[in-house]
Amino acid sequence: RASHGTKSMTAEEILETYGRREWKHFNTVSGMVSRTAKYYLYDNYFDLPGALLCARVVDSLDQHDGQKKYDFWKDMVAAIQHNYKITAFKEDCGMYFPEVKKHPDKYLQRCPESVKKWLKQLKSAGKILLLITSSHSDYCRLLCEHIIGSDFEEYFDIVITNALKPGFFSHTPNQRPFRTLENDEEQEALLSLDKPGWYSQGNAIQLYELLKKMTGKLDPKVVYFGDSMHSDIFPARHYSNWETVFILEELLGDEVTVPAETESEPLEKKGKYEGDQPQAPYFGSKQWGSFFMDRLPGLENAEETLVRTWSCKCISTYSTIAIPTLEAIADLPLDYRFTRFSSNTSATAGYYPSPPRALLPNEESVMMK
Repeated sequence: RASHGTKSMTAEEILETYGRREWKHFNTVSGMVSRTAKYYLYDNYFDLPGALLCARVVDSLDQHDGQKKYDFWKDMVAAIQHNYKITAFKEDCGMYFPEVKKHPDKYLQRCPESVKKWLKQLKSAGKILLLITSSHSDYCRLLCEHIIGSDFEEYFDIVITNALKPGFFSHTPNQRPFRTLENDEEQEALLSLDKPGWYSQGNAIQLYELLKKMTGKLDPKVVYFGDSMHSDIFPARHYSNWETVFILEELLGDEVTVPAETESEPLEKKGKYEGDQPQAPYFGSKQWGSFFMDRLPGLENAEETLVRTWSCKCISTYSTIAIPTLEAIADLPLDYRFTRFSSNTSATAGYYPSPPRALLPNEESVMMK
């Protein structure tokens, strides 16, 4: 599917514009390794409004200029840099930070008590807890104090801000050293990471060396939670080979159906979330269809084909499991055994508490696109 501005393109328009059904950059974006000026991935809920903004810019140019050349991306980049540069929070610069600082309750949901309790349980059980964010330290502090509380630092052993993901995972220590902070100002580069604390920038290689020291293990296991396939899940799995838990809000938009009891877990070890229906489900986009499944029109008189979307394929390829929220697993016992995506041939195995409804009917007959 494609759109020109906010207007959906017909199958004929797509063929006329692109020449074939497959977008010419598809092979490079499939691995998510490349960085290019040819396309931009808006793949999480923080970024997504940018896609709508771009579409409306195209609508506006069509309406007022009637032009066929669209050269506004440099302006989008300038706007992003203006609004989100590292000093923007302190300087009250742009339209984003001043608004969130003035009205945090309007934009931020407080962390559920069940999740705070779960974090404390993990720490009490001897797990090392990390917070890794691309946000700068001052903004991170505002968010965490509002969401978790003024004691938020007690929940984590290591806090890394301005991590500049996905480069945090792909860059070497020389390319992206850790830095200490003083009054939210980054200091000189560190040659190594020797102890837990709050750091800026950095890389997964030196972080893993510190985790070896802290755990006393040669190959400590890391489970990384993230909501961006491009910045979190893919690089953490591809470069660091960490276990990845994809927080996928699209799972909330589905009527969940709990599969029959499996022998993997006795009933008393089930979480209370299992079997619950979302209180206010939102539904798939009328313009773009299901996040997980789409229908390809058949050629001539052939029937249409059901296919899993590229996004759906990425989820089962790079995630260990996918969950709608942290709250969904917070009440589970710490030794709960999840079914992984890679555990069998089913592409739905790793969804918890249940697979998206779109993937359930005739599961085995659905082909992968």
